[in-house]
Amino acid sequence: MDKNWTYYLERAMAFLATGILWYTLYFKFTAEPTSVALFTDLGAEPWGRIGTGVLELVAGGLLLFRKTSYHGALLAFGLMVGAILSHLAILGVKYQGDYSLFIMACIVLLASIIILLLRKEDIKKFIADAKAST
Repeated sequence: MDKNWTYYLERAMAFLATGILWYTLYFKFTAEPTSVALFTDLGAEPWGRIGTGVLELVAGGLLLFRKTSYHGALLAFGLMVGAILSHLAILGVKYQGDYSLFIMACIVLLASIIILLLRKEDIKKFIADAKAST
């Protein structure tokens, strides 16, 4: 494989997104009070918190490996769209006096979009292979 600038950009975005996704797992899985309060405000405590944590764990794992990074990016994209919409519609961009959760969701969303754009040919091939096998 020829490693040009797109390879390194995709890998950097994947590691950035994974780092943020996995950073928040500690708060979700240890029932940190702010995380519990957030999901209580959303009406999704505890299963929303735990379920979101599991999905973010899986997305980060998929992002680590280049062969599956676009799958992880797609999952992370969906999770972050949900997180951003939750902030905009229910929680507010500044949750409990802090913008960091919203900003981290935007960074992961942007990283996911970059990965999906850089890997669009691989995604097309995956879809074509899936259609051919059915």
